[in-house]
This record gives sequence, structure tokens and C-alpha cells, in this order.
Amino acid sequence: MPRASPLPWGRPGMKTLVIVGVFVTTLWNLRCLLNPSNGSREDSKHRESLVVLVWEWPSKQVPNISGDVCHELYGITGCWLTTERQFLHQADVVVFPHARLQSGQDRLPKERGPGQNWVWVSLESPSNSRALARWNQTFNWVMTYRQDSDIFIPYGKLVPNLSATMNIPTKTNLVSWVISNYHRMQKRADVYKNLSRYLHVNVYGKANNKPLCKDCLLPTTSKSRFYLAFENSIHRDYITEKLWRNSLLAGTVPVVLGPPRANYEQFIPADSFIHVDDFNSLEELATFLKTMNSSRYQQFFSWQRRFSVKLYTDWRERICTICTAYPHLPRGRLYPDLQSWFNS
Repeated sequence: MPRASPLPWGRPGMKTLVIVGVFVTTLWNLRCLLNPSNGSREDSKHRESLVVLVWEWPSKQVPNISGDVCHELYGITGCWLTTERQFLHQADVVVFPHARLQSGQDRLPKERGPGQNWVWVSLESPSNSRALARWNQTFNWVMTYRQDSDIFIPYGKLVPNLSATMNIPTKTNLVSWVISNYHRMQKRADVYKNLSRYLHVNVYGKANNKPLCKDCLLPTTSKSRFYLAFENSIHRDYITEKLWRNSLLAGTVPVVLGPPRANYEQFIPADSFIHVDDFNSLEELATFLKTMNSSRYQQFFSWQRRFSVKLYTDWRERICTICTAYPHLPRGRLYPDLQSWFNS
């Protein structure tokens, strides 16, 4: 029987198809490598990094947290932040800022994933933190300004600076104070009222109908020899931007009202501030401020030769520190009584 003639799609065509198939497959794989889909990129990110889900962002406006923001901004590797609740079951850590917690348990996730840890976050003092009792047996870790927190987030700190020099801005007045929320029942209101009987205080802020714009605050307070860094409530380690930003960063001497002197000295040098409790009376304090000579005044700025002020203002930086602390944090623990701990 005569051999049939080769069909047009015989062997030569098959080789061509194989070559074309290999070429197309190579192009497709190259495309996926250079431009992966969002889903595959996110899945890969989850496998490589610690996933931190922020249930509600602490501030009203959510900044850009896309990509490897912890590494790009703060040099913290292996940390992926998200506010997308669809990643709840993949999250290693879930962050709950107290100021954003809703009134009931129904606003929390219904269940906690295996090995998942929940973090309670607050920068407010116990006096300004309500309804803590409902969160008993809820959180594994706490993240606050308290030094004994699982994750410590101060308002500021002094960092070593070998090239630092002493710089005291020009002074045009004696004492200033910036106050937005003035309540007569607060200790700081009583201290101010009695201190102002013996010296003049330049008062700024909403409470005195003299609000300062963001860029006006430091230039204004820097003109004063002293600044009243009075906290709104007295609690251990509760030392806020009133000290770090309004006073130290501005280049003025803080007169502090807050926790005891020994507590302040855990954060700043003993000769860098004046404590209200150092004096037997407010009249004695006023006399000390009014009669201080230039040489004595300059001694309060000796810290500037060794340190610089670092402020913590970006919540992204604070939350990224969870990943730094994570390997050393206790596992399998719940705070039985959050209110008792915070008030201790």
C-alpha cells in the first residue's frame, strides 16, 4: 500500500508548535516575575514577614502603610502592616488602640487565630482612659508610655549625639505655658493659679483664646526662659510632649508637674529641669525663677552637649516597633485585670 503523503500539520508543524509553546510559556513566566499580581505579592509578603493588623488606626487619618513601610522609614525588616481586616486569620498580631475601641465586645473579632496575639495600645493616662474593666482577659500584651509595658512607646527620649553643641535661643520673657484643655479641678490649674500670683505667665492655646499654629509653637515657647510642662494628670511615667517638644526641643527650661522627680530622672538628667515639688511653696519657686542668674541658667542646658531630643509622633514608627519586640514577648498570657494593671 502506498505511503500516505505527510499532512500539512505533520512533524515540521509540531516542532514549530513546541518552540512557540516554550516561547509563550517563557514570556508568561517572565511577566509574572516582573509584574506579579497583587494577590501573589501579598501572599508572598505574608509568608516572609510578621503580619501586624491594626484593627482601627490610632489617629483619625490613616497614613500610607503600603509596601515595606517599616523598613523604608525605620529600618525594621520583616514587618508588614495592614488595616485590611480580611487578613485577620493571617495576622500574627492584632493591634487595638484604646481610643478607637467601640463600646462593646461585639466590635472585636469573634475569634482569635492559633498563636495570634492581641495588643492593647494607649498613650493616655489612667485618668483619661475609661471603661477598662470590660477588657479583662482580652489582651495578650500592652503597649503604652509605661516603662513596664510589654512594648514601651514613650512620647520622646534623649539620644546620644557626639556632634551636639549647646544652643540657647534668645529669651524675651520669663515663663510661658500652652494649654488647650483647662479644667479647674486639675492640679495643674490650681498650681498655675497660685504661681501666677507671684510672677507673670504668658499663656497660649485654645484655653486662653490664643491658639498657636503647628509651626508657631516652638518659636513661641523658645522665647521664654522657662516653660510650665504641667501634665493633665499625675501618673508613673506619664511624661508627654509638654516636656519633650514644648520645652526641651524648643530650648527652654521645663518646670515640671507630674510624677516624682526620681521618675523624671529615669528619662532626663537631674540638672535639666525644675520640679514643682523641689520647693516648699509656689512663692519660693517663683522667687527662684525670677532671681536666677545667667550662669546658673546655662547649667540647665548642659545635656545639649551630649544628647538630642527624639520625638515619637508617627504611629507607623510606634507600631513597627512591635516587630522588633516580638521575639522577646511572652506567649500564651492574657491580662486578667487591665484596669488594675494600668492604675498600679
